[in-house]
Amino acid sequence: MPLILGIETSCDETGVGLVRDGVLLGDALASSVAEHARFGGVVPEIAARAHLEALTPMVDQALAAAGVRLRDVDAVAATAGPGLATAVQVGLAAGKAYAVALDVPLYGVHHLAGHAAVDVLEHGPLPPRCVALVVSGGHTSLLLLGDLARDPVVHLGDTVDDAAGEAFDKVARLLGLPYPGGPVIDRVARDGDPRAIAFPRPMTGPRDPAYGFSFSGLKTAVARWVEGHDGPPPVADVAASFQEAVADTLTRKAVAACREYAADTLLLVGGVAANSRVRGLAEERCAAAGVRLRVPAPRLCTDNGAMIAAVGDLLVRAGAAPAPLTLGARPSAVLTHAWIGPENT
Repeated sequence: MPLILGIETSCDETGVGLVRDGVLLGDALASSVAEHARFGGVVPEIAARAHLEALTPMVDQALAAAGVRLRDVDAVAATAGPGLATAVQVGLAAGKAYAVALDVPLYGVHHLAGHAAVDVLEHGPLPPRCVALVVSGGHTSLLLLGDLARDPVVHLGDTVDDAAGEAFDKVARLLGLPYPGGPVIDRVARDGDPRAIAFPRPMTGPRDPAYGFSFSGLKTAVARWVEGHDGPPPVADVAASFQEAVADTLTRKAVAACREYAADTLLLVGGVAANSRVRGLAEERCAAAGVRLRVPAPRLCTDNGAMIAAVGDLLVRAGAAPAPLTLGARPSAVLTHAWIGPENT
């Protein structure tokens, strides 16, 4: 079976993975998050330079972990979008270089499809039909999925402003907590009362889009509460109440989508899928609704090379046509298919 090298550089993680026939053989990951922390967010040029420095060492580490040689690679898959323009360009250029040097095909992969595909490496093939809730720093989407390697992706709803992960970062900053905000809020919230403050559940009114998302207003509600509070805010209670509002909104809409579209499986993926309350509430609501929940291990929820290799593996096994070497980065690519090429960009 073909061995696929996957490369992911859409944001601040340099990820490399090696997959063969649905099995992750080895992977490696470098993060530049510490270099961005003092800015309170990712600086694109710093991320791009970090990718340049880390990419070759990560390829070497992944090969060593997998116990294979570079010349054993049969195809290369690289994120072609969406993401930070300069960061995506680094990984895609590297993917082209490896493909040319090894004389193997290149596949341009949509970053969000990678988040969905990575679960295959842990739990086996996806069902013929499922709903995916993709929740990350830049994206919050409800998708109806068929065969990832062949079928178009149907968007049931997307965020219209701040994604859930972005809201975690901004609320953490409001509370004086370090960047990135998701892990620290999850940790601090364990000592708080999720019912202490009745923050709104955004875009859940009768006139709102059933599967749309908006977290900017929730972030603003937290800011106004903190500003209006007399004295230092109870950080743990604010964090827990905010986190509960996010988890409640996400899981409520996701389970409703499963019911409406007769999908018996919910796929929860993306960086925010590592959040303990989002995972826990999803488990509760899916169990009550008779829906099977599939969530990758937390280390595979954040950006990584394994997820891109997983898409490449699916595409190769489906006989998909490779991308031309003229393929350019698509920083704002809309998810219509798992691959990115001239025919769908």
